[in-house]
Amino acid sequence: MPQAPFNPPWFVRKDLDGFFGLMIDNLIQLILIVTLCRELIHLPDEYIFGKILPGAAISILVGNFFYAWQARRLARETGREDVTALPYGINTVSLFAFVFFIMLPIVQETKDPVWAWKVGLVACFLNGVIEIAAAFIAESVRRVTPRAALLSALAGIAITFIAMDFTFKIFAQPLVAMVPMAVIFIAYFSHQKLPLGLPGGMMAIAIGTILGWALGKMNGAAVTAHYSFSLPSFTGGSLWEALTHPAFLNYFSVIFPMGIFNVVGSLQNIESAEAAGDRFRTFPSLMANGIGSVVAALFGSVFPTTIYIGHPGWKRLGARSGYSALNGIFISFLCLTGTIQSVLGLIPLEAGIGILLYIGIIIVAQSFQETPKEHAPAVALGIVPALAGWGLLMVETGLRAGGKSLFEVGLARFNQESLAIHGMISLERGFIFTSMILAAIGVALIERRFASAGVWSLAAALFSAVGIIHAYDLTAAGITSRFGIMAAPEFAAAYFLLALLFFAVGLLARRQ
Repeated sequence: MPQAPFNPPWFVRKDLDGFFGLMIDNLIQLILIVTLCRELIHLPDEYIFGKILPGAAISILVGNFFYAWQARRLARETGREDVTALPYGINTVSLFAFVFFIMLPIVQETKDPVWAWKVGLVACFLNGVIEIAAAFIAESVRRVTPRAALLSALAGIAITFIAMDFTFKIFAQPLVAMVPMAVIFIAYFSHQKLPLGLPGGMMAIAIGTILGWALGKMNGAAVTAHYSFSLPSFTGGSLWEALTHPAFLNYFSVIFPMGIFNVVGSLQNIESAEAAGDRFRTFPSLMANGIGSVVAALFGSVFPTTIYIGHPGWKRLGARSGYSALNGIFISFLCLTGTIQSVLGLIPLEAGIGILLYIGIIIVAQSFQETPKEHAPAVALGIVPALAGWGLLMVETGLRAGGKSLFEVGLARFNQESLAIHGMISLERGFIFTSMILAAIGVALIERRFASAGVWSLAAALFSAVGIIHAYDLTAAGITSRFGIMAAPEFAAAYFLLALLFFAVGLLARRQ
């Protein structure tokens, strides 16, 4: 008799852990959207809750269901039950870039937040188009890039912008957050079965919620916050109006590099999933990601979506495909009903961020565990640029807390205190590309492939010359990337000299 086809379950119990963690992560993005659009852009609530969030709901729902389906398909093809869907949601980096470097300058210049929203639609739309176009060549790029180069950049982001950020939040509220964090560690470091077989993430959030209410950290008034149901509406007319207006070209220097940034980040996350055991096809993964951003823009959202960092962590939690579908349903419900504040009034963020800390730790560990042992120095080298990005964020945050800005203080003051601030900013600009290139050079040198190291150095010289890495301007609005011909000439020349050195050493090595 023919064997029945393998049909994996739609939902497993550990999907609850993955759902709670991914839901908290997505919830943070929604809070940022509401806060920044209200406070900085002064966008009316009818645009935030009537257009942006419903548009985001479509992209998040469809995207999460696609990646859940993709995971089930891979499970059926391989006969495995342990396939984990790629995590998906709103892109945090693009969120900040589009708000601070596109929408905010437009509001400051025109005093028209609605026009800023329309140009934001163009930015989101073109971001998706770039990712769709890159889907056709991305697999070739992935094949020639060492795994250490792809994973080290993720490790740098994980140890700084994920692990450190959430660690600070946990230790800021120790009575509420540390016990849930410990429950996560017990469940997933020790693999200890919890009472009644409950998932660790579910129990951590339950304990954190009880502690938050018992210690008086919660405000019950937020639970009864007003909400209204808003269906997505087609905004192609507003998108076309801004797309046919030459004003958006002023911000193409932000839109294009952010699109490339998102493509590279998606590639790294696909490679990270493969290192964890789940080999997803690059083309459909990127294509779905790009289509999600295009659809979001057509229905009112100005924020592109992306494949999230953290697949190995969700896999270690035991999540499969159901967590992705659950997240899509729940986050879409929040977006369509405007009940974000109500959820925050019920569940403290500190109750769930221990899960995200765990995800960050696993990503860092994977970058060393899933690459050849001899490549460890290259991985460590690739982490350094992300540390520069984190350090610059701390500097700028501290200055804002004191009522100052980096522009007002000036770079010379930092040099007097022996902090090479110019080097920090230069390394921070385009750090995800710099991480990949430095790690790739490190791998090539470890393997004595000097010509390969020279080629990567030439790539860095080109990126420096056009401003993708290292080039910046310090303005009153903040640090911005400088694009153009010979945007960072000293770095272009330095990398070119490195290339000559590596090629010369390669010739010498062959002669010897």
